[in-house]
Amino acid sequence: MRTPIIAGNWKLFKKSSEAQDFVAELIPLVQKTTDVEIVIAPVFTVLSAVKRAIADCNIMLSAQDCFWEEEGAFTGEISPGMLVDAGCSHVIIGHSERRQYFGETDETVNRKIKAAITAGLTVLFCIGETLAEREADKTFEVLRTQIENGLAGLARGDLAKIVIAYEPVWAIGTGKTATDEQAQIAHAFIRKVVGELFTVQIAETIRILYGGSVKPENVRGLMNQPDIDGALVGGASLKADSFGAIVNYKA
Repeated sequence: MRTPIIAGNWKLFKKSSEAQDFVAELIPLVQKTTDVEIVIAPVFTVLSAVKRAIADCNIMLSAQDCFWEEEGAFTGEISPGMLVDAGCSHVIIGHSERRQYFGETDETVNRKIKAAITAGLTVLFCIGETLAEREADKTFEVLRTQIENGLAGLARGDLAKIVIAYEPVWAIGTGKTATDEQAQIAHAFIRKVVGELFTVQIAETIRILYGGSVKPENVRGLMNQPDIDGALVGGASLKADSFGAIVNYKA
C-alpha cells in the first residue's frame, strides 16, 4: 500500500510572517489527517522558522532545491546537509522551472539526487514534457530519458528515498490540467520504466505524484487513478484553505 503524499511547493512566495500565518491556519485543517503525508516547501530563508511552527504536528518540511556538494567555495549555494540542519526531511530536485530558467540538466539533477540521498533527505524528483514534446508525440521518450539519467548510478536501496513527481510542463501555471486519463497513462509508463531499470517490486512501492495545476476541484479524480499516489501542488498550496482541501481530498 503506497501512502499518498500531498506536497505544496510555495515557489518564490511568502516571507517569514506570511509563512508562519499560513502554517497557523493550515494546522487545524489537517492535524487529524493520518493517512496522507503532508509536505510543504517554503523558500530557503524561512525554512527554520517554518520548522519551528510545525514542530509538533504532522507536516513535513521540504526545500525547493539544493547543491550537489556538501561544502566549499560555491557562493550562493545550499547543501543537502544544511537543509537537514534547517529541519528538512525532503527536497525538490529537477523542477521544470529550475530546468527552464536556471540551466538545470539531467546531469546536475542526478548529482543533486545522489548528494541529497547521502544526506538522508527524501527526494521529490521532478520530470515532465513540454507542450512541443507532447505534440511531437515524444512524451514517453522524454520521460524515459529523464528517469534513466536522473536515477543513473543509484543503488536499489536508494529508491526508498525517491518520490517521482510527474509535472507536464504545459500544465504548470497555465490553468491547463492533464486529464485524469492522460495523467494515469504517464504515471503507468513511469512505473514501468522504474521496473525495467530496477525491479518490479521497487516500481510497485515507489510513489509517483502528479503536478500541474492541481486544485481542490480536480484532485479527487486524479487521486482515483491507480498509479497516482499524490500531488505536487503549486499555486493552490499558497492558501491554507485550498491546500487543506487538497490534503483532505478523501473527506
